[in-house]
Amino acid sequence: MNKAIVRAQIIREKYTKEATLSLEAEGNWSLYAGSSIETINLSVPILTGNGSGLFPLKVSTSIRIYFELHCGKDKLVFAEKHLPMAGGYNFRDLGGIKNSEGRSVKWGKLFRADELSNLTEDDVKYLSSIPITSVIDFRAQNEARRSPDKLPDTVQFAYPITITPGNLSSEGIQANLLKTNIDSHMKHMNRLLVSDPACVRAFRIFFAIVQNNLSAPLIFHCSAGKDRAGMAAALVLFALGVDEATVMEDYLMSKVYLSDKYDAFIARYPRAESIFTVKRMFLQAGINQMKRDYGSIQDFLTKELKVDVVKMRRLYLEK
Repeated sequence: MNKAIVRAQIIREKYTKEATLSLEAEGNWSLYAGSSIETINLSVPILTGNGSGLFPLKVSTSIRIYFELHCGKDKLVFAEKHLPMAGGYNFRDLGGIKNSEGRSVKWGKLFRADELSNLTEDDVKYLSSIPITSVIDFRAQNEARRSPDKLPDTVQFAYPITITPGNLSSEGIQANLLKTNIDSHMKHMNRLLVSDPACVRAFRIFFAIVQNNLSAPLIFHCSAGKDRAGMAAALVLFALGVDEATVMEDYLMSKVYLSDKYDAFIARYPRAESIFTVKRMFLQAGINQMKRDYGSIQDFLTKELKVDVVKMRRLYLEK
């Protein structure tokens, strides 16, 4: 098999919105673009080159763009993993993640995010171009009232599904700072996410929505997009047959994307770091809890959360 394309991704500077193609490839290549995967214009490339490197890219900041890269016999369809939100930090497309069979999660269907209350008009316009149809908010009612979501007009369904293990509200965070071992608290919280009856019931509702044919393109979010949304993303990826190492890799990216949001606060209050970041041991505690209680993650998904794995893979995996 020709392995001309090793890796391709779009990197965008958060504040200037300047985009760069980061590419590992062998030989000549051409990059094509469109506002949807179906409408990628294959007649005129937007960029051509040879081999690996970083290549400046002129693409719209107001609409979602999808790309197709041709290199030798290889073709790769992809989009920006990290969305260029001026008012959001941990805003990501689950697309492109490969499962254990080598099948990729579809681009532009499932998005994980932090709070949506600070989105700018341009951010909302960008989300309209996808177009986002459903939004699931895992925050507590007082969090949602204090910082209401800013949603594009394309949203037809907004679902408040409160998940509050270990008290993840801002008041709860202040109380948690008084705890002597915050790492232990965060691990316990991740165990509760998959064992507390109220949390399990919430995730069961979450999957019922995700499995509805009319729900996607869909955003699910909490306040930081790392704990409640982090576990939701992990469960979705497990349902799609993604292996544990890859799920963990996606989870740990929150540390990178949230650094701009919380680094200044952490510098002032270093003891608070564990509340505002992710660590491998946190998600692992939840994974271990599922295995301990149900024998396997798949049994937890199918027996407890009533996940239709076949339907999930039909809806969200490339053929």
